[in-house]
Amino acid sequence: MAPEMLVYVGTYTRKEGEGIYLYRVDLAKGKLELVDVTPIVSPSFLAIHPSGRYLYSVNEVGELEGKPSGGVSAFAIDPETGKLRFLNQQLSQGEGPCYVSVDKTGKFAFVANYVGGSVAVLPIREDGALEPASDSVQHEGKGADPNRQEKAHAHSILPDPQNRYILAADLGLDRVMVYKLDPQKGKLLPNETPWAQLAPGAGPRHIAFHPNGRYVYVINELDSTMAVFHYDAERGILQEVQTITALPEGFEGTSYCADVHVSLDGRFVYGSNRGHDSIVIFAVEKETGKLSCVGHEPTRGSFPRNFALSPDGELLLVANQKSDNIVAYTVNRETGLLSFTGEITEAPIPVCIKFYAL
Repeated sequence: MAPEMLVYVGTYTRKEGEGIYLYRVDLAKGKLELVDVTPIVSPSFLAIHPSGRYLYSVNEVGELEGKPSGGVSAFAIDPETGKLRFLNQQLSQGEGPCYVSVDKTGKFAFVANYVGGSVAVLPIREDGALEPASDSVQHEGKGADPNRQEKAHAHSILPDPQNRYILAADLGLDRVMVYKLDPQKGKLLPNETPWAQLAPGAGPRHIAFHPNGRYVYVINELDSTMAVFHYDAERGILQEVQTITALPEGFEGTSYCADVHVSLDGRFVYGSNRGHDSIVIFAVEKETGKLSCVGHEPTRGSFPRNFALSPDGELLLVANQKSDNIVAYTVNRETGLLSFTGEITEAPIPVCIKFYAL
């Protein structure tokens, strides 16, 4: 019998959202059935511990415990139902945390603070709860866009496949910062080559590794492009080899890229366009990792922020932030193209989706 599939959905709670929503998923069509809601303030991004026993959310606020900081919350996952039990919360060491990830050993959580322009490390205890931050790094500088890049804006942070280096995309600086992880002390040490520079005004947002570990894809929010890098895993060095638009030729409206994911077999890369309201589909050239566009699929909703591929790679769910819905697509594993299943689930301000198998 196939495992039961669930999804956790992070939301903004400033309006209708109540916290983290848990749905049961029909993998054949992407039909979602609400199971539970865990109240927590603005869990706009989620991460699941590699053991599958714990879930972490940011709390994307500007003040917590009377300090200029957001939070990171820890939950235990009930192995029978998937329901969450709150463990504890720690300060994120900066305002507006928008991204959290967990290293491969399950010993550290990493958080990117968008408003504060900083990144931090929070050790994870044996019981899944979080310790106070063991390190915090403030990014400095500004970019070409005076409205969006007036200072640093850390937008994502994640470990590389070898768990040796930590990559952080900073939208405000047009840089992907590279840190060496000190696994004994939970520290982020500057790499010899401390960052990869992107085009002025690009606005790097999210990062995805190819399954082979040699290619890295960075989706740029402000200029709606996808940057392709070759990755030297020994030295933690990114070398840009291509930048390609995520929008169709001739599009003249306003649009901002958001999320990026690579198919399980590494043949396709997907990105979300907020404004054009589409998922762009790229084919990957096997020898170089370079991309060619094979199509755009409308998201049937407004402002597709985050999206996720199911563990078997055959279902894609899109969180449309401004139209309060989640839309389901089947994935053609041969062509990469998406087909709308007919399933649209109402969800209040959905901004992050994570699949979970019971």
